[in-house]
Amino acid sequence: MFAPPTRAERVSPAGNMRKRYLKLVRQALKSLRHPRLRNRPWWQVPMRRIGDRALWVPCRDTVAMGLTVGLFFSMMLMPFQMIPAAIMTVWLRANVPFALLGCWVSNPLTTPAFLYMQFRLGDWMRETLSVPMPGFLCKVQFDVAGVGQLNAASFILGMFTSGVLLACCAYPLVHLFSAIMPHHLPVRRQRAQSAGPKNRLSSRSAGIGKESAAP
Repeated sequence: MFAPPTRAERVSPAGNMRKRYLKLVRQALKSLRHPRLRNRPWWQVPMRRIGDRALWVPCRDTVAMGLTVGLFFSMMLMPFQMIPAAIMTVWLRANVPFALLGCWVSNPLTTPAFLYMQFRLGDWMRETLSVPMPGFLCKVQFDVAGVGQLNAASFILGMFTSGVLLACCAYPLVHLFSAIMPHHLPVRRQRAQSAGPKNRLSSRSAGIGKESAAP
């Protein structure tokens, strides 16, 4: 999919960034082709669309949208956050590796702090801003060890609000980064070398993928 970097690129800052991005691509493909996923019939159709090369070549707008999607789903209390993030990324034609990277903002080390912050944010919005919530959610209470009793309405409100706030911050920050260092993140996609008329990824080329040639 990508041409190998030259010796000059390998020692330059842009070359180092390219190597890190290729490593990110390998990790993303490994996650998407996990044995528990690739044999599922419902996952095979979106996986074929995820193989579109345009979703893997980085540029300003696709990276910004991909990171926006990933950070939003990272704030959602749900298992397998990367699956809906990848599906949403395909639908929006955004960058898949950065979307999956954004999902890892919440991890076993950071999740407890995020959960407490989301509850406090939702509680503040309900008390200070008088944000209305469904009555049945306001009645749901649950105990968390070391934290105390939490309200479901405050938590859900804080969860979605924190996801939207992170997503809104990601897009302009990526554009700012591209404006300051355009050699690291170009505005438009760089044209990759073509090995055939179909722009699809395959896991057989250097662990990253190659295009499937037409018969």
